Amino acid sequence: MFTGIVEQTGVVRSITKENDNIHFEVTADFVNELKIDQSVAHNGCCLTVVALTEDSYTVTAIRETLDKTNLGSWHIGTKVNLERCMVMDGRLDGHIVQGHVDTTAECTAVEAQNGSWKYTFAYTSDDVTVEKGSITINGTSLTVVDSNERSFSVCIIPYTYEFTNFHELKVGDRVNLEFDIIGKYVAKLLGRK
Repeated sequence: MFTGIVEQTGVVRSITKENDNIHFEVTADFVNELKIDQSVAHNGCCLTVVALTEDSYTVTAIRETLDKTNLGSWHIGTKVNLERCMVMDGRLDGHIVQGHVDTTAECTAVEAQNGSWKYTFAYTSDDVTVEKGSITINGTSLTVVDSNERSFSVCIIPYTYEFTNFHELKVGDRVNLEFDIIGKYVAKLLGRK
């Protein structure tokens, strides 16, 4: 369980393919606090730590993960939003995030707005957003500004722009989306999915 509040960005150091799996070695400042079998969200995708060094750790993405996320497009040097699992006695600053990516979306517009940025995304699934509702983009908990069928926009404050990998995001890039879990249950109960 996560909150969508990115702790830091890590950098992909190495990529090793093994059958359909890909092992990603990631550098991060909190490596000395990790342990094997711990969950860490990578651009919103929950992955298990399988190996540790002094300044890096390794996670494995299987075919299911690679098919539903943007992890397959990572390369050495990719900057990744990271969040360790939620501490149960802490504040829930973002929203309830499972680390289970629903689909990817394409960035269709980036608009500088005199101190903030507006990003628009399009996706092909039947999932829904609502204005002022929650959405997780690359592991970042955000508020939906404009909500349309299969597209939406969010606005980014300077802190989020600089502290996450949003400052590297451009039109045409694919991002991981996790839709609000409460909204998904409501949609299912109403027969939307």
